[in-house]
Amino acid sequence: MKKILFFTILITLLISSYSINIYSKEVQNYTYEIINSFPHDRDAFTQGLYYEDGIMYEGTGLNGESDLRKTNLKTGEIIKKNELPDIYFGEGITILNNKIYQSTWKAKTMFVYSKDIKLLNIKDFPYQCWGLTDNDKYLIMSDGTDKIRYLNPDNFQLVKTLDIKYKEDSIRNINELEYINGKIYANIWQTNLIVIINPETELVESVIDLSNIINPNNYNYKLNVLNGIAYDQNNDRLFVTGKLWPKIFEIKLIPKTE
Repeated sequence: MKKILFFTILITLLISSYSINIYSKEVQNYTYEIINSFPHDRDAFTQGLYYEDGIMYEGTGLNGESDLRKTNLKTGEIIKKNELPDIYFGEGITILNNKIYQSTWKAKTMFVYSKDIKLLNIKDFPYQCWGLTDNDKYLIMSDGTDKIRYLNPDNFQLVKTLDIKYKEDSIRNINELEYINGKIYANIWQTNLIVIINPETELVESVIDLSNIINPNNYNYKLNVLNGIAYDQNNDRLFVTGKLWPKIFEIKLIPKTE
């Protein structure tokens, strides 16, 4: 019994019990291998990330600094961007039906663009949003709680709500989202973890531990938290970054054995 307890390692996740055992046999646990890295604007307070055809679309946050940008993944060059008025704090983004949706934090406003970053509409939105993704039919959003909501993209009417749990505990601070092969990948704010959620069961099926993916001691400016997930569907590539990070990393998931 003492050996079992000794090898049980808990990582703080701000769930109701405030800990997730990432070595639990009930979930698949991953570490990572860095496959490639790409330049990222170190002044970008990343709130949302979306990859398509060599282009990284990114939504950034902070009042007075929020924008939506279209960048060349390989070079980091900003091809075009739209700056939000100072009253808006930009949040998650996604592309659905050839439209870019950019959410906001407290303003309950959704910005809608074409893929060349032409602003098409500004709509009232019923929720304070953190993360945003889609499943090719519905918008899927988080708000920093244990809830994930599916919304009609035309009128933002609620379709369904998921109550996300790790084992039997509600898991909070669900942030940036990416829908990948039927599962929802989610950053957990202020941690080095991404959880993989099965939307059918509303349970965390896997935990990705990205500890030490970037060393803050190598930079003479302040890095912020891990935030930003994107996926290259055609080539099965997974990308991650963080707020004010100088790099976007392409990673491969490596199963943990313990």
